[in-house]
Amino acid sequence: MSGKRVLEKRLEELRHLGQASATPETSGILAKALADKSNLVVAQAAKAIAALRVQSLVPDLIAAFERLLQDGAASDPQCRAKLAIINTLKSIEHADSAIFLRGMSHIQWEPVWGGQEDTAAQLRGTCALALVQCRGLTRERILQHLVDAFTDRAESVRADAARALEQIEGHEPALLLRFKARIGDAKSRVTGQVLESLLNLEGAEAIPFIKEFLNSGESEVSEEAALVLAASRLPQALSALTHAWSEHRNRPNADFFLRAIALSRLPEAAAFLENLIQNGVEREAKAAKKAIEASNR
Repeated sequence: MSGKRVLEKRLEELRHLGQASATPETSGILAKALADKSNLVVAQAAKAIAALRVQSLVPDLIAAFERLLQDGAASDPQCRAKLAIINTLKSIEHADSAIFLRGMSHIQWEPVWGGQEDTAAQLRGTCALALVQCRGLTRERILQHLVDAFTDRAESVRADAARALEQIEGHEPALLLRFKARIGDAKSRVTGQVLESLLNLEGAEAIPFIKEFLNSGESEVSEEAALVLAASRLPQALSALTHAWSEHRNRPNADFFLRAIALSRLPEAAAFLENLIQNGVEREAKAAKKAIEASNR
């Protein structure tokens, strides 16, 4: 049997283990798999442990993570195994912050066409999300680490920092999200996630703040704010969107306000667009019709 077939067979066996019952024999097999040279075997073992919720194998998971962290891309290309381990520890609510803090600082450069790429961004973001469940850290320390994550080079990590703040109750996370939104980000998608997380934390109280971003000089930021308000499906959010459309209707690329209104799927939104189709100027009527059609796809 070829090496590839042997590997596939092992992975399939581990998948089946994850669907069985946790027994001492099962735990022994999974512990051995975590020490395997193949990062794919380690990743599949970690997934099986998550499915079975075998708390006794936490030390083995941490040992495997530390080993793979030291060897970097040589033993774990694309951080597949390390990410699977962190996902497992997060899912079984591991509360010791040490491993997550280690993961948050890990950068792994790997060769790609035309240069190098950091393949550890998803790992760092997942560790940031897991940090919220760590009871050994004070609230202030968790917030400090998440502020640091807002300066990460990878936009996905900065977005995950916003999602992590959303999980923390109280005024401080909301204030940090507001501050991050004010100072902006090189990527509009991150600002969009910050505004979404703020809305999830504060509810309707956040709408006047988010409404300001509809007037941004950067159209991509305006679009992100509009989509966040649309997704909330709150009457106050729809009011902000219709007001923005009325104020900026002659602005280039302003039709995204109509698309956002349609995406809110509120009865009042449908009425607003139908009125525009019936009574608006030709260009606006066509734009409203396209917005409705796009929302129904």
